[in-house]
Amino acid sequence: MPNASNQVRFLTPKPPKADRPLFIFLPGMDGSGLLLRPQISKLANHFDIRCLTLPADDMASWEVLVSETIALIEAEKQTGKQQRPVYLCGESFGGCLAMKIVLEAPQLCDRLILVNPASSFRQQPWVQWGSHLTQWLPANLYPLSVIGLLPMLASLGKIGRDDRRALLEAMQAVPQHTSVWRLALVRSFDVDQNQLRGIKQQTLVIASGADRLLPSLAEGKLLVKVIPNAEMVLLGNSGHACLLETDVNLYGIMQERNFLTESISQQSLVISQ
Repeated sequence: MPNASNQVRFLTPKPPKADRPLFIFLPGMDGSGLLLRPQISKLANHFDIRCLTLPADDMASWEVLVSETIALIEAEKQTGKQQRPVYLCGESFGGCLAMKIVLEAPQLCDRLILVNPASSFRQQPWVQWGSHLTQWLPANLYPLSVIGLLPMLASLGKIGRDDRRALLEAMQAVPQHTSVWRLALVRSFDVDQNQLRGIKQQTLVIASGADRLLPSLAEGKLLVKVIPNAEMVLLGNSGHACLLETDVNLYGIMQERNFLTESISQQSLVISQ
């Protein structure tokens, strides 16, 4: 059984703002925490942002990832203003982690955002088959397979050149053995509908209609049926890595859906005046 590296940590992309609500981003399979960057400038006006980052060689179990991330969130809450809200945002792999965290420690999170969560992994047989194939690829072919996966991961024409490069670099930074391990974690994801009914947080499910990797639209519809306080936002022309797309504004989506706490809404009015 692989051991955790005990180096899971938060990145702080902007100077801390202890009086603002916490916005905690849980990344996709790359684990870098860096691919939120197109959204940061707008979010930073209203939130104190943290991005979870996993070491490239980290092969922790779900249980360890959940417990380590909960400890990080608890530590951040203690450093800021008492009772400040926590927005937990999980993308793809991070969406699975977010669900597990909310079920394990519901008191830590006030709002939950799931962006194309990989909880739909089992519904896509060819992806499951490909995930098993990854471990048998010769080492010299693995980097080429990563490049070949890019059109499945993202609508590249909707992403700026620098962000396309960042996506490729983030994917290539994950060693083959780590990819195999994280794919196995997603295959083993086991949160059932009865558990999902226990999520009481206001939840926003963002689903890409042009996701070529996972059936995110079908999964989004299922999640909003099961999670009591959930609603779905459909990004009809977006790919799986939608937060990198230039015309996707995560803060704007939350604002339009009245997903923000009263304090943030008041801040928005002040900034717009």
